[in-house]
Amino acid sequence: MKKLLLLISFFLFSLCIQAQEAKYVFYFIGDGMGVNQVLGTEYYLSAAKGELGVTPLLFASFPYATTAATWSADSDVTDSAASGTALASGNKTSNGTLGLLKDWKTSVNSIAVWAKESGKRVGISTSVSIDHATPAAFYAHVPKRGMYYEIGCQLPQSGFDFFGGAGFLKPVKKDDPNAPNVYDLCSKAGYTVARGYKDYQKKSKKADKLILFQKEGKENSNLPYAIDREKDDLTLTDITRAGIHFLMKEPDKGFFFMVEGGQIDWACHSNDPGAWVNEVIDMDNAIKVAYEFYQQHPDETLIVISADHETGGLVLTRGGYKLNVGALKYQKVSENKFTQLLSRLRKKYADNIPWNVMKQTIADYWGFYEGLALTEAQEKLIRETYEKTLNGQTPEMVKSEYKSDEPMSGVLKNIMNEIAMVSWVTRDHSAGFVPVYAVGAGAERFAAKTDNAQLPLKIAEAAGYKH
Repeated sequence: MKKLLLLISFFLFSLCIQAQEAKYVFYFIGDGMGVNQVLGTEYYLSAAKGELGVTPLLFASFPYATTAATWSADSDVTDSAASGTALASGNKTSNGTLGLLKDWKTSVNSIAVWAKESGKRVGISTSVSIDHATPAAFYAHVPKRGMYYEIGCQLPQSGFDFFGGAGFLKPVKKDDPNAPNVYDLCSKAGYTVARGYKDYQKKSKKADKLILFQKEGKENSNLPYAIDREKDDLTLTDITRAGIHFLMKEPDKGFFFMVEGGQIDWACHSNDPGAWVNEVIDMDNAIKVAYEFYQQHPDETLIVISADHETGGLVLTRGGYKLNVGALKYQKVSENKFTQLLSRLRKKYADNIPWNVMKQTIADYWGFYEGLALTEAQEKLIRETYEKTLNGQTPEMVKSEYKSDEPMSGVLKNIMNEIAMVSWVTRDHSAGFVPVYAVGAGAERFAAKTDNAQLPLKIAEAAGYKH
């Protein structure tokens, strides 16, 4: 009788463990999203309503939360390739390296591969190019992250079910006319390419494997910043919704789905405050789609959110015990989009934009002179920049990590930082902690301070992936 009771107890315990495994896994990565990027956005959401304190983002309200360190194998300050490899495979590597150990020889498989080998459907997506460092860490193995063509060639070899993003940065090898086109390789491997969400809806039913990119003629490097978005632009929310829909073609299999909010990093490299808060909000909106799925499958779904590193060394004050992030509601475009607006004005006025036109354009897109008051020094700086760069001149552009901008765009952005009382220590990455949030099956594993390389191992444990 005792043996029978023990067997029954063991059987019930086994069923309980099995029931707790995460059948559906979402892994959201906010590139460049440190603790202050999240907290500052929550301050902004309250301040924009005229309230003090924070208005929680959905993902920051999840029941389990902690922080993770992000050092790489050769530096306390990681880059996205090394951190992406850690987040994907559980292995530290040198900066610039994807899917290999620091010896540049030993390949390491990602959690996406573990999921595929465990019989799950797999999706990898981002708001930047699909061959960029973070998404590439889940399927590619190259010693240098800039090997975009080689990374693209490895994508169809993965056999993953769904990819989403802006496009491929280098689908052809220009110095080798005999090298295959990455799109041709994808087609031969059975992938259907959809351009935009409506095209996805047309093609998804018959597709066995699918790649969702922006419409033809749009940027292949990144989706538009959320602050700059136009009506027909593909969004991270669209990609998330499409990915869930496609991966659920075989619901009994379960899935692993990585979604990167890639342009939080780009905005912070530019020290662009309005772009930063809107990118964090945009990722939260994509997470809301996953959370709706979780609510339908609460016992089988795990959602984990983290970041590869912090970017910009963001500080939420400029001194004097003050913060004024509510001012960011007046910023209507990113620094880079304003550069594009200036380019159009230059063409219209033959590089000699009238001051009254310039002043009104600044008021319309930054709120200066109308909604936001300027100091005498700030007004003087704007006028001097106009006289030196927009009054018959074609000045040298100012470069950040991913974009080049007009001097006037940079001046206006810096003034907005001053008014919002936001400080930036660097235009690069920092070694600061990144946040970790989790909800669902196995989420309790994400309650203690950790390291980025531990996250995929914890997810694999929660989902029952062998590796």
